[in-house]
Amino acid sequence: MADNPYRPGAAHAPPYLAGRGAERREFSRLLKQTPVLENLVLTGIRGIGKTVLMREALRNDAAENGWIWVGSDISEAVSVSENHLARRLLADLNTFSGDWEYASNERHPLGFTEVAERQSIRFDYQTMMELFEKEPGLASDKIKRILLVAWELLQKHMPDKKGIIFAWDEAQNLADRSEADQYPLGVLLDVFSSLQSQGVPFMLLLTGLPTLFPKLVGSRAYAERMFRVMSLDNLSPDDSREAIAKPLDKQPDWLKTFFNDHSDIIYEFTKGYPYFIQFWCRELYDYLADTRPAATKKGVDIIGRISRKLDMDFFEGRWARLTDRQRDLLSIIAYLENSGGEFTVQEIVAQSKTNDHVFSGSHVNQMLNALFRKGMIFKNRHGKYVLAVPLLDKYIRRRIAQDEAYNPNKHG
Repeated sequence: MADNPYRPGAAHAPPYLAGRGAERREFSRLLKQTPVLENLVLTGIRGIGKTVLMREALRNDAAENGWIWVGSDISEAVSVSENHLARRLLADLNTFSGDWEYASNERHPLGFTEVAERQSIRFDYQTMMELFEKEPGLASDKIKRILLVAWELLQKHMPDKKGIIFAWDEAQNLADRSEADQYPLGVLLDVFSSLQSQGVPFMLLLTGLPTLFPKLVGSRAYAERMFRVMSLDNLSPDDSREAIAKPLDKQPDWLKTFFNDHSDIIYEFTKGYPYFIQFWCRELYDYLADTRPAATKKGVDIIGRISRKLDMDFFEGRWARLTDRQRDLLSIIAYLENSGGEFTVQEIVAQSKTNDHVFSGSHVNQMLNALFRKGMIFKNRHGKYVLAVPLLDKYIRRRIAQDEAYNPNKHG
């Protein structure tokens, strides 16, 4: 057998990018904008495939449509100050502008007057930072000026290009810091809103967790009109089967047959969540590679082993960090009818009344805030919550069913 083709892991591109056709078509529509009226926010829980879609598909789509692509991961350091944001932007620009010639008008003293000396220099990071320091005004004014110069040079040096896409991953790390009188997120929105109103084809593509868009709107109310928000969901059953089958094109027939016969079982355990599909298929492939075709007759046993391994590798560490009371609350959420989607405080309170662990509305709010800080819960702009860990509700149900201290009948 060849090397295992499946790749579970943070931002690892799968061997075959299944689904996401609707998202790519919508992005293609945004690439045809003249002028740019909408930017893109790509959001979803961790492991849903945001980074892979952005880097492996949307980047290629942008290039094929004549756009330049720059960007990077955003760390919390970018939000330290407006100047830190400027450095991030200029460093990204430098990846393609460093070889451009820029006509600089340096002024030098001559007697009691000054004369301008015109010279050509490289429009690299150092030049841009010098321009940033010399330009009068606020940080937003300085950044706008440099980006306008970049647009003029782009038209001169690369006239076949339509514009620039600034693609930033982990953008939920962007934030304003009013206590320090620093508003890097607000500056970013102001800069791109201003440039786009002038017809400059620079587009933002921000990828991040579900907390991202509320942050944008919280910083600038008009951000709601600046962005097209696409929330990634799990793969459909058909797309999941493709994600399972396509990487096996060059594998032995018996292996293809086994995966094909068990694709519905894999989907039942993964619910189309991309990371889990890769995890399950990788574990299954390794097991079969060791045991050869004879093991295919023990499919049910293999499935049970992988399910337990996933629980240990993915869920147990997160569960162990919680207090008993936080586990009680999550156990109540796990038995809501809409536990895999959005739910409200009122629904949790009502469900708790059918359980030994009753919560008041104020207590639920406090607990949800604590779970948010631990990365277990997200809150959207409409006062509703979602589990931040995929399929956590099903893990909790499995755990309760296996734990004699719990009575599943009490949870609905």
